[in-house]
Amino acid sequence: MNDGTITLPWLVIRQDDNGNRYRVGRYATRAEAQKIADSLDRRGHKQLYWVERIGQNGQNAQSGSK
Repeated sequence: MNDGTITLPWLVIRQDDNGNRYRVGRYATRAEAQKIADSLDRRGHKQLYWVERIGQNGQNAQSGSK
């Protein structure tokens, strides 16, 4: 974006053991988001964490591993 706003296209998503999904946070880079997801995943809870990219139209465009 050229309007001076900060873009945070990478999401960390959490899915609990009931299948509910929640956005944990938004990040500028995939590496930063993956670091957070990995850190949360190491805690050993039953939740599943993964990284997704938001597309130009606001839809989730790409998923990372997890």
